[in-house]
Amino acid sequence: MTETQFPHKRAAADLPLRSTGKRPFWTVERRRWLFCYTGLLPILALFLVLRVIPILRTFLLSFFESNMVNPQADFIWIQNFQDLFGDRLFQVALRNTTLFAVATVLLSVVLGLVLALLMERTLRFGAFYETIYFLPVITPMVPVAIIWKWIYDPSFGLLNYILSWFGIGPVGWLVYPDIALWAIVVMSVWKIVGYNMVIFLVGLRGIPEEYREAAALDGASTLAMLRYVTLPLLRPIILLVLVINTISAYNVFTQVYVMTTGSQGTASNPVRVLVYDIWENAFRYFRMGYASAEAVILFLIVLILTLIQFRLIRSEV
Repeated sequence: MTETQFPHKRAAADLPLRSTGKRPFWTVERRRWLFCYTGLLPILALFLVLRVIPILRTFLLSFFESNMVNPQADFIWIQNFQDLFGDRLFQVALRNTTLFAVATVLLSVVLGLVLALLMERTLRFGAFYETIYFLPVITPMVPVAIIWKWIYDPSFGLLNYILSWFGIGPVGWLVYPDIALWAIVVMSVWKIVGYNMVIFLVGLRGIPEEYREAAALDGASTLAMLRYVTLPLLRPIILLVLVINTISAYNVFTQVYVMTTGSQGTASNPVRVLVYDIWENAFRYFRMGYASAEAVILFLIVLILTLIQFRLIRSEV
């Protein structure tokens, strides 16, 4: 059959389709969005139940004098926060946590960057060294803390044994507060420096070689290339590492609890940090409102420090 036999069909096919002027609601794009959000709905619901609601509940409890029996006994407004800043133990915990965070973040970030720069130039056995440095990161914190507790043991610890070769007597590394704080800093840096090294390595390997070749042709030295080429291009990675390390350092608890309690620690827990103080007030003294106020202070400290880091580093990117 030819088109000449059915001219009316050809004429109908050539007519333009009528447009109603309305776009159909279920477009392909909206169907894709619906599919994505439907798939994420269980995860979002779980995140809401396990994260968002407890955070809001903690903010609410901070304004009550509550306990385990009656979670919202009396509304006392900001009395918990006023009591906090007059609490000597809270002041000690805030001081120790800040010292720990500053020392741990600075040392782990600087050492991680140095190791990454060295590893980038190492061609042979590079993967082996990366694995060795990353092993402490994937090892659970509790066994690591127990091992380091044995190393710091004043009677038969490995560290005091090595120091005895040089005529130095045994030291109670986890007994005295000032020494114990820095002993835990050393252990924490050792555990996290491999993570920082790997993140920095990813950033270094992502820098195009053209920039370095251009700087070398201009006669830039190694230090000049590091200062004017490598570090500026690594600012987003440095920001990521700083934020992650700061949040982790201010939430320190496990190594402090494992290493400074028991036979090698003291009854008063020489290294008092914020999370330990929150745990003690909440689950030992059942002062849930007071502990919630401490948690709010910790949240605000981490939030403010994160915003400052974003402002200082991203403004230069």
